[in-house]
Amino acid sequence: MANNNSAELTAENPVEDITAGLSTTKQILAGGQMLFVAFGALVLMPLITGLDANVALFTAGIGTLLFHLVTKGQVPIFLASSFAFVAPIAYGIQTWGIPSTMSGLFVAGVVYMLMGYAVKFKGVDFIHRLLPPVVVGPVIMVIGLGLAPMAVNMAIGKAGDGSFVLIEQDTALIISLSALLTTLLVSTMAKGVFKLVPIFAGVIVGYTLSFFFGVIDFSPIANAPWLSMPNFVAPEWNWHAILFMIPVAIAPAVEHVGDILAISNVTGKDFLKKPGLHRTLFGDGLATSASSLFGGPPNTTYSEVTGAVMLTRNFNPKIMMWAAVIAICLAFVGKFGAILQTIPVAVMGGIMILLFGTIASVGLNTLIRHQVDLSNARNLCIVSVTLVFGIGGMAFGFGAFSLQGVSLCGLVAIALNLLLPKVKH
Repeated sequence: MANNNSAELTAENPVEDITAGLSTTKQILAGGQMLFVAFGALVLMPLITGLDANVALFTAGIGTLLFHLVTKGQVPIFLASSFAFVAPIAYGIQTWGIPSTMSGLFVAGVVYMLMGYAVKFKGVDFIHRLLPPVVVGPVIMVIGLGLAPMAVNMAIGKAGDGSFVLIEQDTALIISLSALLTTLLVSTMAKGVFKLVPIFAGVIVGYTLSFFFGVIDFSPIANAPWLSMPNFVAPEWNWHAILFMIPVAIAPAVEHVGDILAISNVTGKDFLKKPGLHRTLFGDGLATSASSLFGGPPNTTYSEVTGAVMLTRNFNPKIMMWAAVIAICLAFVGKFGAILQTIPVAVMGGIMILLFGTIASVGLNTLIRHQVDLSNARNLCIVSVTLVFGIGGMAFGFGAFSLQGVSLCGLVAIALNLLLPKVKH
């Protein structure tokens, strides 16, 4: 999940890297710790959308390595599954299937790369002019709030769309609320590295309770081989899926700027200048497009890992590369993926209540932090129409093509921002 912390950079006061001179073995161990921090959110996204968790591990590793290749190994960042794409991917898979959805994600990655070129030739301000806070804030809010029914359905033991019951409601609520409460407590009260793994802690508690309630089917683990090839899926060109998915790239691309500012502030280096925002955006896009070629979710920078970097002072980008290599290796462990598939729907639902609410809060914080004045009629119109279109399920279509949800409200927000006259005070 992306972090929008845009605190002032401290490039003039570089922070000491305590990992300088670490042996290869210690670098590998530090890389394993970074992967552990990102693990909960990394595998939850594919489990929610119906993608293969082992493929997500593989593509997170490949994507991270490609990012470091593009950025010349200068930025201590790990890339993995983006929650901003949960609702669009779920809708895409339900409507067109996984191969067609992957074609949309491939082109979304290309949009990232084109943004990188635009930033290179027109500067960082280009992004801010096209996608100001009054546009980005409500779009991010729609991403989170639009997912709220899915989280609640899963928390009470139903399928994400509420179509059928998987676990009896009373049992599901005990499991989901325990997982949620654990996540909340670890997030707010834990110290040190444990504060960075609230999702992982919530999954462990929820899974343990599920075992005692007898709602876990262990047969997939028994039947799975120790070593196996992940279930890779190649893209299948589909214009409907592509046109639907392109606008979804808006919010993560803008959040990426906040991520780079955050990691710059933590390390004391201005990564907007070196290697440059154009390179980091291009690296994100390349990682997302590459992931889609294997049937994996889009990649983005992880704020959990940025927090771990700040806590451990592991500023060496090689540590992230080792985390990527470990993720790729784990992707080929069949029983590991089978264990992930046995996580009951109620466990994921409980944690998703917090996650999706957090996404909506990030959007609200975007409006607050940038002091977007909603007493201004222009701003109020943009935010109001975007929220109602996105949350209410407004859809425009012709023929077999339909535009709705995040994609529609993203385009509407951009169009209103460009078309509505600015009022001079």
